[in-house]
Amino acid sequence: MVSDEQLSDGFEAERPRLQRIAAHILGDADAAQDVVQQAWLRLEATEAPIRNLPGWLTTVTSRLCLDRLRARTPVPTESLDIEATAPDPVDDVVLADTVGIALQVVLDRLTPAERVAFVLHDSFGVDFDLIAAMLDTTSVAARKLASRARAKVRPPAPVDALSDWEVVDAFMTAAREGDFSQLLELLAPDVVVTADASAIALGTPTRLEGADAVAGFFNGAAAAAFAVFVEDRPGAAWIHRGQVKVAFDFTVTDGQIHHLQFRAADDVLAGVRRRDGGSARKTPT
Repeated sequence: MVSDEQLSDGFEAERPRLQRIAAHILGDADAAQDVVQQAWLRLEATEAPIRNLPGWLTTVTSRLCLDRLRARTPVPTESLDIEATAPDPVDDVVLADTVGIALQVVLDRLTPAERVAFVLHDSFGVDFDLIAAMLDTTSVAARKLASRARAKVRPPAPVDALSDWEVVDAFMTAAREGDFSQLLELLAPDVVVTADASAIALGTPTRLEGADAVAGFFNGAAAAAFAVFVEDRPGAAWIHRGQVKVAFDFTVTDGQIHHLQFRAADDVLAGVRRRDGGSARKTPT
């Protein structure tokens, strides 16, 4: 059995993290201190065994924050229209350690549940299954809440901030280096990956939907991919022993990838040309 002293030491070790979680969710350092103190009182009062103290404290702190948000925010009547079988687009936004005034104004526009799901997942990496338990909902619904919040918080990408070839090359570099956050930044939330019949026969996915699923597939992959032109569009291709096997055909809009198609039909591969970076430099294969 865990002693009172062990619980106290464990709580003090977790206090700074709990304080950050509460401050990010509530946007109020003083209120965050109150919530963390309430979490300690709950811990002192509990008689049930606690197997995972950090997880227990995260759950209690988040629920206390949720109660405060609901007390000061009208409960929205909008329902979540969710299909449990459909992957939910997820892309990444990481909050700074101190929530800025501008961001806080935007966070104040979120519903309490959106705010909790967004902050816990995107800022602290809390699993959606745990977030769902906190919110008394499903993991799919928790993902949807975070995705909606992210869409409200994240500003639109600057038009022409990057050329299409820069977006494609940055994406392939992030894929090779396993930079998951960068992959998400370059993907539109509703990005779709498809494949032609020839590519599917070689083992590519038939279809992927949503930034999280696409980034997860490419994360740490594409080591054998090279910069090419696919029908005069900047793309990439898997080249094995000097032979193009699969072309990656990108559709880029406003600095983000909205569609990627794996293409391996003979007529497509025949027109693939190596490039040296940049949209104007074309080098024959």
